[in-house]
Amino acid sequence: MAKKTKGRPLDGIFLLDKSIGLSSNKALQQLKHLYGAQKAGHTGALDPLATGMLPICFGEATKFSQFLLDTDKTYVVRAKLGVRTTTSDSDGEVVSEKPVLITQTQLESAVAGFLGTTDQYPSMYSALKYQGQPLYKYAREGIEVPRKCRKITVFSLTLDEYDDINQEVQLTAHVSKGTYIRTIIDDLGEVLGCGAHVIMLHRSAVGHYPASQMMSLADLEAKLLAQNLAGTEAHGFLDTLLLPMDSALVALPEVIITTEQEVAFKNGQTSDMANLPEGVFRVVVAPDMRFIGIGERNELGQLKSKRGLSTHQPNDDSAVS
Repeated sequence: MAKKTKGRPLDGIFLLDKSIGLSSNKALQQLKHLYGAQKAGHTGALDPLATGMLPICFGEATKFSQFLLDTDKTYVVRAKLGVRTTTSDSDGEVVSEKPVLITQTQLESAVAGFLGTTDQYPSMYSALKYQGQPLYKYAREGIEVPRKCRKITVFSLTLDEYDDINQEVQLTAHVSKGTYIRTIIDDLGEVLGCGAHVIMLHRSAVGHYPASQMMSLADLEAKLLAQNLAGTEAHGFLDTLLLPMDSALVALPEVIITTEQEVAFKNGQTSDMANLPEGVFRVVVAPDMRFIGIGERNELGQLKSKRGLSTHQPNDDSAVS
């Protein structure tokens, strides 16, 4: 007898406003439990110190989480000048303290110098892995390991505030995937000659998703309590807050196919498509424009499946165990 899978086969994306002090995995598990979901995953971890947008993919949406991992992000960061730490944030040990002898003009010039595409070495306190272990584990043991630099792009870096009394700066950064804001702040401190570290970090946007669409775990629980919802009623309400899984794929061009071509797509067969350009596509079926997966053009100019959806019916509470 097949083992019954725990949870319900729920599909969609929830924009979680992660609170401070909570690990991304812990936040994921709490939301998964609240939804009673069978399968869930996040799309790029935030440090416990950081707050803000953490898209959580449920069920079939996890198949497309890479698109959110690869998209650009926006952060609001506050930094303390004059103090450099081991982790480049307030959780680390102080490495050096220096007087802050800068002008507003010097600060603005230094900030502007980070715009564009550059190479960045990941922090030793990042979650990137070396020989199967996260870098931060080596760092905590005082071990320095090789790190590959990566190309990053800072699309914009705005100086929102300079508090010259408390020697704090606040910036808004729009950056490409894989950019470490802590490293930018540490580098900024070195450029200014005084050192700096992050004291607040908030991710306000992931790709096209705006801050207005995210909610915290506390907000969710308060809404359920206020409406006295539990069980299937609670799940029904929570499900209305989910975004469609293909909302993660808005950057992909759309290809519309027929119901006959849908059968071929789901069976791994190709379909002839007139004037299909090269690339990857979001595939929908006419006439109801139902999303069924992502496809790509093969060498013969035909559409073939790259990643399709399974056939279970989403959001079925009957599967809850």
